[in-house]
Amino acid sequence: MIVERPFLEHRVTASIDAGRIPVLLGGCGSGRTSLLLRLEHALGPDRSQYLDIAAAATTPERCLSAVRASSRLQPPAGPTQAATSTRDAFGLLLDFLDRANTPAGPPTFLLDEFLDVRTFESFPGLRHVQRDVVARLAVSPSRFVLASRFTSRVHRLLRDAPARFEVVHMPPLAATEVQSMAHLFIGGRRDWAADIAPAVTALVAGTPAAAHVLLAGLGAMGPATDPVAALAAAIAPDGPLTAHCRASYELRLHRARGYGALKAILGVLAETEPLNLTEISHRLQRTPGSTKDYLSWLEDVDLITMRGKRYAFTDPLLRLYVRLYGRPVPPNDSEIVREVGAYARTRLLTPAAVPAMAAEPIPATTANTTQGRTDIAEPASRSGIIEID
Repeated sequence: MIVERPFLEHRVTASIDAGRIPVLLGGCGSGRTSLLLRLEHALGPDRSQYLDIAAAATTPERCLSAVRASSRLQPPAGPTQAATSTRDAFGLLLDFLDRANTPAGPPTFLLDEFLDVRTFESFPGLRHVQRDVVARLAVSPSRFVLASRFTSRVHRLLRDAPARFEVVHMPPLAATEVQSMAHLFIGGRRDWAADIAPAVTALVAGTPAAAHVLLAGLGAMGPATDPVAALAAAIAPDGPLTAHCRASYELRLHRARGYGALKAILGVLAETEPLNLTEISHRLQRTPGSTKDYLSWLEDVDLITMRGKRYAFTDPLLRLYVRLYGRPVPPNDSEIVREVGAYARTRLLTPAAVPAMAAEPIPATTANTTQGRTDIAEPASRSGIIEID
């Protein structure tokens, strides 16, 4: 489902028109891809091109071939050059992004999961490919919108980037936006949509994909269904929210080092959070030094956040998922009802505060983490990144 967020789309197009490169950051299911696809539609297929870098980044040669074959834009003038090496193929790919044409002028490339060019770093001559891409895009005549689910890694990559890059964090859904989504599932029952929107917003922490799952469940189960009951059904072993959380959980763990130890730490935090380094190392039965490394790897893929030297899950729904499924035996119905009930009590205590917390701006002069986002470890005066929250 593509969620319409006109205000956010306007902010991004204004950034493009000002000559900057918006960089959309948000977790799994936060609506990054939906926004890119809507931007492509708004800009027009003859002036823009969406490219999923995560799908295309195999070998440099095959990536170059796939992009050339799938793009609707006019290739650079002159005969098509064949790549003679992996480094040459990568250079030709950047040339294509630089020099592709449209009748209206430079095109706009919408690059989803752009960090996945890192795949090329295992090939000869491409050791610093991410930095090479950033440097090339910064001076390109083409226009770009970039997107990634890895907030911490993008901040680190763009620490010394030119001022052309403008970081835009995907904001959580507000209750009014969830209410608008609800109309798609209930056949015009506006009173019902208004009644359930605050609870749904709080239960899913403003995540568009999770809101879609919960609203679809409520629509199928009937307007008399309680949102907490719909959440319990959605996170059952065969439920759609379980599949969404599993995909996010495994994707991030596989992008980090220390897979087994990291799962153990997430299991510890699923039992009790927040915990400090000493408490986690004691429960993990590892030294504080090795535990600190594991925690930094989890922060690197945004699975956990440190606030005041204490660690907790970045996504509360993932914590619920690990509590239910981080064990050898799937949960039974009574266990799901118990855990979802406890989760709902914490989320619904102050539902209106949830979106405001998640949208809190990041100070540009601190290396600490705030509300699930990692800050740039240098003063704003030394960094060219523009932050928008």
